[in-house]
Amino acid sequence: MSTQTIRKVVIAGGGSAGWCAATALTRLLGPLLEVTLVESKDIGIIGVGEATVPTIRNFHHLLNIDEKEFMRATNGSIKMAIRFENWARLGDSYIHSFGIVGKSPWMANFHHMWHQANAEGIGGELGEYCLEHEAARAGKFQTGPNAKINYAYHLDTALYGKYLRDLSEKAGVNRIEGTIKHVKQDAETGNITALVLETGETVEGDLFIDCTGMRGLLIEQTLKTGYDDWDHWLANDRAIALQAESTGPFMPYTEAIAHADGWRWRIPLQNRVGTGLVYSSKTLSDDDAMTRFEGLLEGAKLTEPSFIKFRTGRRRKVWNKNVIAFGLSSGFIEPLESTNIHLFHAGITRLVQNFPFAGISDAARNHFNEVTRHEVEHVRDFVIMHYKLTERDDSEYWRARRDMPVPDTLAERIALYRENAKLYQWNDEVFRIDSWLQVMHGQRLKPERWHHLGRLMTIEQMTTALNGLSSNIASTVSKMPTHGDFLKSWLHAS
Repeated sequence: MSTQTIRKVVIAGGGSAGWCAATALTRLLGPLLEVTLVESKDIGIIGVGEATVPTIRNFHHLLNIDEKEFMRATNGSIKMAIRFENWARLGDSYIHSFGIVGKSPWMANFHHMWHQANAEGIGGELGEYCLEHEAARAGKFQTGPNAKINYAYHLDTALYGKYLRDLSEKAGVNRIEGTIKHVKQDAETGNITALVLETGETVEGDLFIDCTGMRGLLIEQTLKTGYDDWDHWLANDRAIALQAESTGPFMPYTEAIAHADGWRWRIPLQNRVGTGLVYSSKTLSDDDAMTRFEGLLEGAKLTEPSFIKFRTGRRRKVWNKNVIAFGLSSGFIEPLESTNIHLFHAGITRLVQNFPFAGISDAARNHFNEVTRHEVEHVRDFVIMHYKLTERDDSEYWRARRDMPVPDTLAERIALYRENAKLYQWNDEVFRIDSWLQVMHGQRLKPERWHHLGRLMTIEQMTTALNGLSSNIASTVSKMPTHGDFLKSWLHAS
């Protein structure tokens, strides 16, 4: 165990991950630490992760971030769901919402009763029993002090970084503008001792946080940590992104629309749409991808397209020696379910909870890495499932996804649902039972059997229960304003 007191924290790289780390450490542990962030205006950020999951609200609550202030500063809008098109079959459409589906008794989850009802010829569509699903589908939203609705945000990540930078600088972080030229290491331990900038300035620290993006300047280029590539499961390795004029209704969900070699996204912000094409270079060239993207583009371009190359996978250790990697430095799971921001929020929260003030121990570091590994692998499996459960046979890309072997952990989950409608979740999973259910159902996975609790009710009792649930939700949604109307009134209110 290192006996060195950890007081000086140096963050290499800005962007959303770097400034989130800086904001959390200064706002939550500020009097105990000296936090310095080094970034260069000459090194751009990817900045296309414009969708989030609901855990962002918990992270912001920890940092005492004002929701309206944040949304005004980041051009933010509401996200209650993702709408998938053409995933199981061409022409299919389904919504994965952030809500709870139905009401579950202690004996089994609601969907077991719903499957029994369907077998009896009664009941509605699964989404009718979820408030967030129905509100998203209708383009409605409303929240308030007593509202029980689960949601996340769409946001401009470049503006998010700027907003967090302002918060953290007010809280005492020391920002240094400069490009890192050399990294100093202790000859005996291999720990990093300082960053040397092109100006010759030396920035010393006890603990270093790597937010330098996919290059992983500290965690990989310096410490040679290693990387587990997941392209045999997640084949996409390219994206084209740009901003476009808004067209059509202002909906409170992300769109993920599959094409022959991947998928494209549409993310509605207050005054524009973020859009992009994700694809595999093994089956689609960059030139052909650009041609396809331009043919699918809705609304005039506001920015020129940017091409992004990525490797789906994870760093073998996110904490190596005295370096912790967050954001793209730690790895990348393709943007399908908008998990990148969640993962570095979770990692930063974990660091605050387990900060090594008295020194870094192998046990603490190993535990941090193991918890992170489980968390990332659960997300990986959830994303892979969207591809594995396709029935598409119209292209080499989709046939390969359908026929590929998947991790044993995912194969077991699919088998459990197919055989007995059984779903489960671990404590560290961001996607809960309701998310697994909605995606499995949307991808046409049908269970062969289910729990028989529904058979304990008469047809009349089951009909009354289901109708009561769906009618209450429909009534609530009917009284909500549209997403656009809500934001106009709410964001301009005091």
